[in-house]
Amino acid sequence: MPENTVRTRRCPDCDGFPTVVITTGRTTANGARHTITVTCRACHGTGALPLRRLAASLGR
Repeated sequence: MPENTVRTRRCPDCDGFPTVVITTGRTTANGARHTITVTCRACHGTGALPLRRLAASLGR
């Protein structure tokens, strides 16, 4: 079977997971865990790169 050669615009830095929630280890007053949300700096939380940045990252 041939391999899939279709290129995706997925961000190579976050691999398509642009926003994540990280626990800090502390708890709030009601006992819930304190979390922070972090977005990818390369794609700014979209999960995909613009075509011109994708071409530049591939060396074209």
